[in-house]
Amino acid sequence: MGLIAREIERRGIPTLSMSSALSITRAVNPPRAVYLDFPLGHTSGKPHDADGNRAILRSALRAFETLDRPGQIERLPFEWMEDDAWKDGVMRPRAKSEGHSDQRVERVDTPQYQCEDDRLRAEAAGACPTCIFLE
Repeated sequence: MGLIAREIERRGIPTLSMSSALSITRAVNPPRAVYLDFPLGHTSGKPHDADGNRAILRSALRAFETLDRPGQIERLPFEWMEDDAWKDGVMRPRAKSEGHSDQRVERVDTPQYQCEDDRLRAEAAGACPTCIFLE
């Protein structure tokens, strides 16, 4: 995403990347980014936590005011849990054959939605012009 963000910025549009993979974000070097130490795929917070999601997004948008050098990454002050125990099951899954549980959600080919309203809105919007080329 860093390459895309840099090209968009070159055209005069400010960008902000949100990440929960700090090493990857550093490697791709986007113009500006915020980092949350959250499980991958949860860069705007926990599902069904509207207040938390809004707080994270507000903090992220404030980064447009505070990040003034290209390549800066700001760590947002939110915690997934009180301790880092969640990382054992989510960030470092172990093989089920070794007797460990893998808490990741299995991947499927069909779209997944957090709630029925999201599914209905997506279907009403029709085909996404960005995604139609992925088939």
